[in-house]
Amino acid sequence: MSTKQDQIKHWSRVEYLHETHTNPNIHIKGNTSYYSNAWTGNFEECVVRYLYGDVYSLNQWEPAWVIDQLYIGSYVCIAAEAVILMGGNNTHRSDWFSLYPFVESIVESYQSKGDTIIGDGVWIGMRAMILPGIQIGEGAIIASGAVVTKDVAPYSVVAGNPAKHIKFRFQSDTIIALRDLKIYDWDEAKFKHLQSFICGNDIERLIEEACKYEASL
Repeated sequence: MSTKQDQIKHWSRVEYLHETHTNPNIHIKGNTSYYSNAWTGNFEECVVRYLYGDVYSLNQWEPAWVIDQLYIGSYVCIAAEAVILMGGNNTHRSDWFSLYPFVESIVESYQSKGDTIIGDGVWIGMRAMILPGIQIGEGAIIASGAVVTKDVAPYSVVAGNPAKHIKFRFQSDTIIALRDLKIYDWDEAKFKHLQSFICGNDIERLIEEACKYEASL
């Protein structure tokens, strides 16, 4: 695992978010989600944009509105140069004649998009961009270069600018079963015991083995 003190960068090495994040408005679930930071600075410097709570903003001003939050689930994979836009830039009102964020009307110009939520097991491709207030469902894939302007369904694949639904990764009954299993909420022992079945696509076998595990406790 990389750490704050570890300065060696290589494409095979990643930044584990729970080790490096400091912004109180970023919430990381577990200790498995990572950012591929070999070609950039760290996650908070390069991926998360316009989110109050970094050292500079904390020292320079008090927020005039409720700060949107960024929630990232477990086992999330974020590829190099991805961007997650947050609400600090939501001061360009398209329903006003001028888009300019004048200081005199900055509070009125702000329009909240809500929290951004990236579900468990999501894979965000290289140079993808997530707009403010987006919710990405469990197990979804965001293709490289995608610009996500709408919520993304669990276990779906989206691509393009603006990102559009390409397909679901599995049949609907399999997706329902996966979500019912709540595999990303399992404790570490259970997850490790069943990992070989999670790394497969036989949903019936996974359910069977999960039941066996519970019965053995």
